[in-house]
Amino acid sequence: MSTYIKTEQNGKFAEVVLSRPKAFNSFHLEMITELAQELTRLAVDDSVRGVLITGEGKAFCAGGDLRWVTEFAEKPGASFHTLAAQFHNAIVEIRRMEKPVVAAVNGVAAGGGFSLALACDLRVMGKSAVLKQAYTSSGLCIDGGGTYTLPRLVGMARALEIAVFDEPISAEKALEWGLATKVVEDEAVLQEARAMMGVLSKKSMHSIGLSKNLLNDAFNNTLEYHLELERQGLGACGDHPDGREGLSAFAEKRKPEFGK
Repeated sequence: MSTYIKTEQNGKFAEVVLSRPKAFNSFHLEMITELAQELTRLAVDDSVRGVLITGEGKAFCAGGDLRWVTEFAEKPGASFHTLAAQFHNAIVEIRRMEKPVVAAVNGVAAGGGFSLALACDLRVMGKSAVLKQAYTSSGLCIDGGGTYTLPRLVGMARALEIAVFDEPISAEKALEWGLATKVVEDEAVLQEARAMMGVLSKKSMHSIGLSKNLLNDAFNNTLEYHLELERQGLGACGDHPDGREGLSAFAEKRKPEFGK
């Protein structure tokens, strides 16, 4: 049984709660290992058609627990190396799973929590929630895929600005910059994220998964190679039950019913 990660299935989607509220949901090795393992499980659970991630208490996630890092048996570099390995397993599962992942940012998302929120497909933020990369202010470089997702979301120039100045990013500014999908009253964050997840969980997980992977790799491929990946993906969709249902629904002028 997990100690620091709580998961409940809410209809067709799973809610994953980071549960270390007294430490603002900052993660040490045991907690981040639990998260990576839980995301791996959910990625292949056919009863789950989407994942919602949020934090217990007043914070989304304050990132890696630097107290744990300094108390690690070996030097700090070794502790970061160990911690990042599990953290990055969690990030890969989020980016590669064939399901939408929504972050309900109910408070501060800093350091690794910042990177975790950005790794999710969509982000619902409370009005008082704040994003802060935090790494460089502590003499560290960004991990958790933050240097991968950030320039893709806001562009290289603004990503570098965020990295070097490390100013807190309000929910309003996050929405303006494309870091937030929607901003709502603090008390409505989870409700709004659940509503969004409910809509997404009715869509085709197969087409979402292929589209996520194509977007993930878009900056790394030549045009010709990427076009070929799109062609192969489209063909795979056409032969998939979701694709056949979508085409039938279009011809019959009705809404498709995926994942029946």
